[in-house]
Amino acid sequence: MKNIQGLVSFIESAAAGSFTSAANKLDLTPAAVSKNVIRLEEQLQVRLFNRSTRRLKLTQEGESFLAKAVEALRTLDEAVNEVTQAGNEPAGRVRISAGISSGRQYVLPVLPALTSKYPGLQMEVRLDNRTIDLVAEGFDIGIRGGVIRDSSLIARRVGYLPLVLVASPEYLRKHGIPDTPADLVNHRVLGVRFSSGETATWRFREPSGRGFVEWEPAARIWVSDPEALVGLALAGHGIVEVGLHHVVPYLRSNQLKLLLRKHHDPGEREIMLHYPHRQFLSARVRVVVDSLLAHFEQQEELHLDSRILPTEWSAC
Repeated sequence: MKNIQGLVSFIESAAAGSFTSAANKLDLTPAAVSKNVIRLEEQLQVRLFNRSTRRLKLTQEGESFLAKAVEALRTLDEAVNEVTQAGNEPAGRVRISAGISSGRQYVLPVLPALTSKYPGLQMEVRLDNRTIDLVAEGFDIGIRGGVIRDSSLIARRVGYLPLVLVASPEYLRKHGIPDTPADLVNHRVLGVRFSSGETATWRFREPSGRGFVEWEPAARIWVSDPEALVGLALAGHGIVEVGLHHVVPYLRSNQLKLLLRKHHDPGEREIMLHYPHRQFLSARVRVVVDSLLAHFEQQEELHLDSRILPTEWSAC
């Protein structure tokens, strides 16, 4: 591949959705970026984008090529970084976007040691639970639960995010233990309403075992932050569905109990650390990524298998 400029222009244009936005990132003119992509298409004898006056859309061939191009350029970037940045001290601002609870629990504790080790680093952390566009909003690193579908991003799984139903022993003594999902209509349930206005549904296996049923909780209290739900459950106010990692300490101390384990099946979720591809990943971002990955790896609660949790954590 002789046309590295075309490859980089193509990747950045795909990530940003326009030649103008890509040009801003690459410090080129939109015309130069467009010309680089055209030359790449001519070299490949394939149309990579369908163009309109306002937007670029990848062709089927472009989508296929993008995934391989990103990986190839990432490998090249790493090789260049090893040679050119080995003696460079990481410095500059690193912007991180994380969910409120995961940011507090797993991101913020890492940063003081990093900034002490590298005085030139400046960290900016945005904590919220909304969906973000990492590239458009100028973040270097994002940490979110779910599956990252944007092939222009480098995505690393840092843990599993199984959801569980829990309530306090005090609540269960007063209101009883639900034996089936149908029993939930007679209980106080508390739910999550996202900033988009959507609510989280609960999913259960059908009695036949061949499918699933989505259940919309008729919650009396809605919150946007899972940690707030945990606090309400600990206070005995009802049944909640939250990430297992939020409640492991309370399950171990018998302050909360698992419910409906044979019925509840919310599906597989993961916590992902992701960052936009750059022509060269800077030392400042690389050192933060590596530190966060190492920290996440050490968190036992993020690597538990929800199917084989201790029986004593269950209500019955």
